[in-house]
Amino acid sequence: MAWAATLKHLPRRFWAPLRASLQSVLLDCPVESGFSYSRCQTVRGYRVSARALAGHNKWSKVKNIKGPKDTARSLEFSKLGIMIRHAVKEGGPNPDMNSALASLLEVCRSKNMPKATYETAIKGADKSKPLTIINFGVRGPGGFALLVETCTDNYKRTNSDIRNLVNKNGGSLFEGAKNSFEQRGVVTIRKDSDRKNLGLEEALELAIEVGAEDVREQISEDDPVNLQFVCAVQSLREVRERLMSLGFTPLSSALEFIPVRTVELKSEEMDVAAHLVHLMESLPDVVRVYDNVIAID
Repeated sequence: MAWAATLKHLPRRFWAPLRASLQSVLLDCPVESGFSYSRCQTVRGYRVSARALAGHNKWSKVKNIKGPKDTARSLEFSKLGIMIRHAVKEGGPNPDMNSALASLLEVCRSKNMPKATYETAIKGADKSKPLTIINFGVRGPGGFALLVETCTDNYKRTNSDIRNLVNKNGGSLFEGAKNSFEQRGVVTIRKDSDRKNLGLEEALELAIEVGAEDVREQISEDDPVNLQFVCAVQSLREVRERLMSLGFTPLSSALEFIPVRTVELKSEEMDVAAHLVHLMESLPDVVRVYDNVIAID
């Protein structure tokens, strides 16, 4: 947006009042779509409101309640291994020449994945079956949308697994659900590492400084809070390098799907949504599940 580019180059003393004014104008914009949305939230334009952030954080806490830690860790490592093998097949085993592989190894290290484990995945890529990334759109009970990213060597099996799971849990496969998301660059850092614990205002100013369009918190049950800087796809490398130049160590930097329209759910509806997300994440071919849920206060 033109005003975002202007905001980026304003002197620091003008940021806060101008940003507050823009947030108040944009906070309640109407949305026309096949779903019923009570709010419009967008990743563009440096506009993280306290209310939107609270709704996102409340949902994150519900969604990221973990089961047995050993099981969750094993499943996470297994999915990373699948993605590593796919990245190696697509771009080769050298992370200096393969940005997708480099990003995955960054995640592996941040998750304390044993070096021997990801090196085995790299070396075994040539012997594994061809893998394909396929995204499925899902409409969940209550009208929320999921974009389910899979990495599979058998489309029919994966499609059947997802369809059966969704149908049993009150949802449906729905291609139009993909329209609730767009691909953006996302750089993740620890909120309280490298520097002081960043508040919303400081995080917004940092986003402007590094050329990101938005910043949001990533919260899970036991892990430290992370900050995710959202940017245009073509700006991912630049935003990552600027954060590093300011002394921050990225936990990951990758292309992800960000909701451009969100659905607000009540507490009991969030439990149903979280259950569906957890079941979906447990499928062996599913590597990532994106949602457009925020909580009603």
